[in-house]
Amino acid sequence: MATSLRPVLALTPGANLDAYVQTVNSLPLLSAEQERTLAEQLFYHQDLDAARELVMAHLRFVVHIARSYSGYGLAQADLIQEGNVGLMKAVKRFNPEMGVRLVSFAVHWIRAEIHEFILRNWRIVKVATTKAQRKLFFNLRSQKKRLAWLNNDEVNAVADSLGVDPKEVREMESRLTGQDMAFDPAADADDDTAYQSPASYLEDYRYDPARQLEAEDWTDNSSHNLHEALEQLDERSRDILQQRWLTDDKATLHELAAKYNVSAERIRQLEKNALNKLKGSLLAA
Repeated sequence: MATSLRPVLALTPGANLDAYVQTVNSLPLLSAEQERTLAEQLFYHQDLDAARELVMAHLRFVVHIARSYSGYGLAQADLIQEGNVGLMKAVKRFNPEMGVRLVSFAVHWIRAEIHEFILRNWRIVKVATTKAQRKLFFNLRSQKKRLAWLNNDEVNAVADSLGVDPKEVREMESRLTGQDMAFDPAADADDDTAYQSPASYLEDYRYDPARQLEAEDWTDNSSHNLHEALEQLDERSRDILQQRWLTDDKATLHELAAKYNVSAERIRQLEKNALNKLKGSLLAA
């Protein structure tokens, strides 16, 4: 059976999506007994043919899950591909002793990979970075019942439902409704529209003489303050900081412990105390 399935593995959703969906839907489902036998062969004996059969028998479920994310404007074939990666990760981690079917275990991994793909590709600028923002990103779209902005009651209802602050709901709604803008004008832009692109009105301060002089003064002043603060430390503490932080070939705690005939823990304490003194001197400067 595993041998007969190998040619199907060469198919990808991007080649011909309709043909791919038709093919995976034609693959036979596994009974609970067949699934457990294959899962045990993989889990206990690392049988790759068993893993392949488990993956193939569940590809149709990936297609079903990926279709629920069609509203994000991303290619369905790409969503399926990412979901397949999640399925393979789930098969690799599936323990037949858990007492659940593979599809129940795999749905989390499939959705997780699709979510990652959507967040990476939906916008040039990331719209969700924290766990709470990611949860809000996917749920807010489904909870908005109209195209207009949410009113205060709706914002509070969404916030209560998802366990987040109403301010975060407003922030995410703003990110979802915003659009990416190209930095340079379009190739067919004329003089009447080209000025609207950011490249026409955003200044490049890297070569501003005043800013360059300010940066140089700040660097010189910071360097001077650092040297003065180091001079206020005792010789051993100053040497420890120089050896640990101010050289390319940094010394280890044990190397410095051998040099000063103390324990590595003592060197760590001296280093910590010296850093605190250094920080205090720099803040007072």
